[in-house]
Amino acid sequence: MTRWVRAIKHGWVLTDRVPGPDVDEFAEAGEVVAALAGPHGGRDTLLAVQHPHRTPEALAQGLSLADALPAARQALDRLRGSAYRQVAEVVAPYRVDGPDGVAVGLLCLVDPAAVDVHGMSWVRHSEEVYPQVVVERAAVLAGLGCATSAAMLVPVIDGAQLTAAVLASIDDLRAPAVSTIDSDGRTHQLWLLGPGTGQDAVLATVARGPLLVADGNHRVAAAAASDRSSLLALVTGGPALRISAIHRALVGTELTSGDLVDAWLRAGLVVQEGRALDPPRHPGSVVARTSGVDLRVTLPEPEPGEPLPRIDHGLVERVLIAEALGIDPAGPHVRALPAGHPAGPHVDAVLQLAAVPFADVLAVHQQGRRMPRKSTYFTPKPRSGLLLADLTE
Repeated sequence: MTRWVRAIKHGWVLTDRVPGPDVDEFAEAGEVVAALAGPHGGRDTLLAVQHPHRTPEALAQGLSLADALPAARQALDRLRGSAYRQVAEVVAPYRVDGPDGVAVGLLCLVDPAAVDVHGMSWVRHSEEVYPQVVVERAAVLAGLGCATSAAMLVPVIDGAQLTAAVLASIDDLRAPAVSTIDSDGRTHQLWLLGPGTGQDAVLATVARGPLLVADGNHRVAAAAASDRSSLLALVTGGPALRISAIHRALVGTELTSGDLVDAWLRAGLVVQEGRALDPPRHPGSVVARTSGVDLRVTLPEPEPGEPLPRIDHGLVERVLIAEALGIDPAGPHVRALPAGHPAGPHVDAVLQLAAVPFADVLAVHQQGRRMPRKSTYFTPKPRSGLLLADLTE
């Protein structure tokens, strides 16, 4: 059996509910800080373990991430003793079903640094990443020695075969070890499959070909950058994955709609003003939501020789944000905002982009390119904290 995809040698499965706030609700550091300061954000929560330097106690003492990690390890030990039970040599058939799609797959360990006989990576990034986020997540992984959240990987080939294999394994098992509903109404079910021919068969199906990162590019990069050789991943071929739009919010810039129009017109862009404009359904344009008025910006046509398909997010960050507005797209004034999520305070404008078709994602991958960072929002995602994996063995 291949070793780049393998069972969880030592893990912990949830016995009741994930302690504390739903960690998957929060994408920004400020949201994490606010949640940890709230009535349900105590130190013995999974959110505090993942972000120990953002707890009220750590902030009050001015602790760095490195300073806060020992307390996080102690909190994780307490959580594993109170909210989990130990499991060994298992993989976890998994099903999530909600208003944003259906995913059936396998939770297992994957080696993010493994390569095939041609030197090609088995686990292939789909998007660029923010280096500072990778550094932070790598430090947490190394410090905890335990994976508390899973990346989501999709097979480049034979996704339907994986779905069939996982469903067959579920049919042979009893009631799920975990069944829970998240804050957005998705039902998550997880079964445990121990050593034997059934486990071998489903792992072999997962390992048939390369895996593309659908969600968790930063987790994958962090696992590769840390001293751990394993990544906890949900490998899924659907059957009903969706890619939703993910936008850009301009935060704390104090730019008005007039400022945006002037800057984008100077950049040679076509800008139309209106009210309650429909968000883009197809690539090639952007709708900027500002106070009182909406702006539709037509993006320039691809230049001769430019690789196609072009992904709008990269052009928007470079032309509309960096060049026209003089704002660093990777800095604090620009926030990735999944469709349907609240914009939050201090937002001056939301630049709405069309969802990227899955065919374009695959085409970019086949050309050996990467998508711009935070340009795809695959759903439904696995829920953090249902199964923890020891990374020290």
